Amino acid sequence: MTEPVPVCCPACRRDHMYRAPGYACPCGAPFAPPLLRGAPAVPVTHRTWDDDWVAVRCDACDRVGHWPQPELCCPCGTVLRLPVRPEPPAGPARPASGDGPAGLAPESDSAPPLNANTPSIPSTQDNPSDPDVPSDPSTPSSPDAPDPTGAVDDRARAVGPARVPPQAGPASPPRSPFRPHPVRTTRDVVANAARYLRWLGHHDAGPSTVPSPARIELRATGLIARVDTDARPATPRDIECLWLHALVSSATCVFFSVVGYAPDAGACADGLGVPLFSMDHTGTPRPANGPADELLATGS
Repeated sequence: MTEPVPVCCPACRRDHMYRAPGYACPCGAPFAPPLLRGAPAVPVTHRTWDDDWVAVRCDACDRVGHWPQPELCCPCGTVLRLPVRPEPPAGPARPASGDGPAGLAPESDSAPPLNANTPSIPSTQDNPSDPDVPSDPSTPSSPDAPDPTGAVDDRARAVGPARVPPQAGPASPPRSPFRPHPVRTTRDVVANAARYLRWLGHHDAGPSTVPSPARIELRATGLIARVDTDARPATPRDIECLWLHALVSSATCVFFSVVGYAPDAGACADGLGVPLFSMDHTGTPRPANGPADELLATGS
């Protein structure tokens, strides 16, 4: 657990003690963003993707991941962003085992070039007694040239006939048309989304039994999905919450919405690679961004 740091609100001059929240790295080790002690807090007046997330390196596995920027909400209503110690630039690659000291090139396993003091190695072409070399100088040396004597070279017999590249197999048959069920209740929306994921190739897609803050309604092997049936368009915060939950779960994610998406939600999903689908009263999911078109074209 990290130690709390003093924070002074520049708006009301009130002092606070703030402790950075802890997270779990995909390797399983707990960690927290390292706060830059002594740096003043910055009021949040405009939110952008680069400001809301920060790169943090895990001390256990040396993995760099993006996590929420630490923030403090002052009772006066000011949201303060706490500076985080920046990641140092990556250093030079360490020599692999068996290499020489740093700064020296590793020794090569290949033989040194011949010079004037190195005795030359006789070639098999210079030794007429070599059984692999034809005694008749008129015999062609190229394996592709015809042999006038009709003899087959032993090396060609050992290699065998030339390989013929395999022909491309027939293309996989296209998927049958998706058959939705009419939407009457929110349960029908979730059922159609699960049926659509199974149609795409996630055959074990089904309702989630594990509650989560990201409102995950469907789960499959390596995939989670949120089915938003609210009466408001989905916001970038909803998409980021789903994406972050998928990142922690080492899975991909898909978002379904009945009402649609806010104007800036599409750009947020495109940047994160989250497929967005809109579902109408017929129960047919329709792609709402580029990642959704790609998922529809390639399947699971």
